[in-house]
Amino acid sequence: MRALIQRVSEASVRVDNTLISEIGTGMLILLGVEAADTEEDIQWLTNKISNLRIFDDEEGVMNLSLKDTNGAVLVVSQFTLHASTKKGNRPSYIKAARPEFAEPMYEQFVKQMSKSMDNSVQTGRFGAMMEISLINSGPITLFVDTKNKE
Repeated sequence: MRALIQRVSEASVRVDNTLISEIGTGMLILLGVEAADTEEDIQWLTNKISNLRIFDDEEGVMNLSLKDTNGAVLVVSQFTLHASTKKGNRPSYIKAARPEFAEPMYEQFVKQMSKSMDNSVQTGRFGAMMEISLINSGPITLFVDTKNKE
């Protein structure tokens, strides 16, 4: 499971020119699911994300987590995070999970993230063509992979 995490001052998702989700200060999480992912990956990733200290304290030092700031969360499914560009110029998505596996894992991630935050989590629409708008605060952008826990 891979997540591209962006600290935002605001973010929103539109489908067919209709606003379906929006948040203020918090995190936009682009989530990629692969066939080898398990509930353990969900648990580890939600714990890691909710406790990452990437928000400023009163002295302007990144010392606070999403939990500390009670920040908002927007999760968007993005299978392209598992793209392989090793051969040729057309990305291969062979590692990305099929929708019938990825969608329940995505929903479970959202549910666990909401439980971890003790707050509702906004989402995109799985499988839809979405337009994501955001203001990246910092900019702070992190990539976390449950198969490469660095």
